[in-house]
Amino acid sequence: MLHCMFLLSDVGEVMLEKQWMGQQVDRSICSWFWTQAHPPGQDDSGPPKVPAVIASPTYYLINIVREGVTFLACTQSEMQPLLAIEFLCRVADVLADYFGGLNEDLIKDNYVLVYELLDEMMDSGFPLTTEPSILREMISPPNLVSRVLSVVTGGSSSMSSTLPLAASSNVPWRALGIKHSNNEVYFDLVEEMDAIVNKDGFLVKCQVYGEVQGNSRLSGMPELTLNFLNPSIISDVKFHPCVRYEDWESRQLLKFVPPDGHFKLMSYRVKGLENTPVYVKPQLSCSEGVVRVNILVGIRVDPGRTIESIVIDIPWPPSVTTAELTANHGSVLYNSSTKVCTWTIGRIPKDKSPCLTGSVNLEAGLDRLHEFPTILVGFKIMGVALSGLKVDKVEFANVGYRPYKGFRAVTKATCYEIRT
Repeated sequence: MLHCMFLLSDVGEVMLEKQWMGQQVDRSICSWFWTQAHPPGQDDSGPPKVPAVIASPTYYLINIVREGVTFLACTQSEMQPLLAIEFLCRVADVLADYFGGLNEDLIKDNYVLVYELLDEMMDSGFPLTTEPSILREMISPPNLVSRVLSVVTGGSSSMSSTLPLAASSNVPWRALGIKHSNNEVYFDLVEEMDAIVNKDGFLVKCQVYGEVQGNSRLSGMPELTLNFLNPSIISDVKFHPCVRYEDWESRQLLKFVPPDGHFKLMSYRVKGLENTPVYVKPQLSCSEGVVRVNILVGIRVDPGRTIESIVIDIPWPPSVTTAELTANHGSVLYNSSTKVCTWTIGRIPKDKSPCLTGSVNLEAGLDRLHEFPTILVGFKIMGVALSGLKVDKVEFANVGYRPYKGFRAVTKATCYEIRT
């Protein structure tokens, strides 16, 4: 069981604390944690540089970081770490869903709402209600009207005086008697690629992390079955509680009664990809205080759809003073304060390969760089999953209507590194 939770800013300030047990956990545990995460002599800002679970002299500490906010939970007894980490992730997701984002200012502007959500999400140290659609029936999300009413009336609580409809349902994530005029369900296959190319141009790491995100507007209590054409390629799956795990284990079918509204049906990982769809060939040379740059970009593997929104970032070291870089396609922006050059390519034209050329000047007295920068590549593909995972069909049961169903696939490169 969890004894408490602290929300820390990016400098270690305790923005909010929530105690669930009778025994109070002193805030000094946060100072101890931050010292472990940022040893003396190092920068004390930024995300913690410690494992997700560490042991202090008195407590086990579990932590995650989202958008600069550290979620830190404490427990005295040993427990399943994945359960605690999953709960912290769910809290972060719920807060981001309620506030339209997650940062220090949003937490400080909605103290009362965060406390109310934590009260409902955990009871006596054990997870209780974590489904966003149910929480929205119990606690109203913030809006302009509620803020004006709280100022005028002096009330600050968003708690509903009635139990949610799901309290009387056999399915805790879905209420009874749901009705929609248009019955429809949509699924998005969202994938992100994590790849590293070494200095010799060889791909040393390439993995795809994916999610199946749903948006259900179905009446009654429908039962859905989602089939993949090639489910054997995915591993490390994690499901929404609505998924019947036995059917996945035996036949690799996703059978579930969906929540109402937006939900994440499952997440997965695909390993062992042999190529990236976008290649980057950098040629950097340095002499007499000048770095000469020549970077060529092209498409290696045709994914079946147009690759769009290609962006390349080159973070130069502080010793760089000025940069004179031009491209034959797209726009180039050099930020002199952060020393980052951003090349926005967009779509790659069919008649030419985008190329970035120019030079970068080093500070006086420095003849050459000891290490060239790591190039960061981002791109987006609409309409196809990079892993090759395909949805075969979705079947419906326990419905007296013919719903509309839609599918969409999106691939994004979030950590594609080119070592130079």
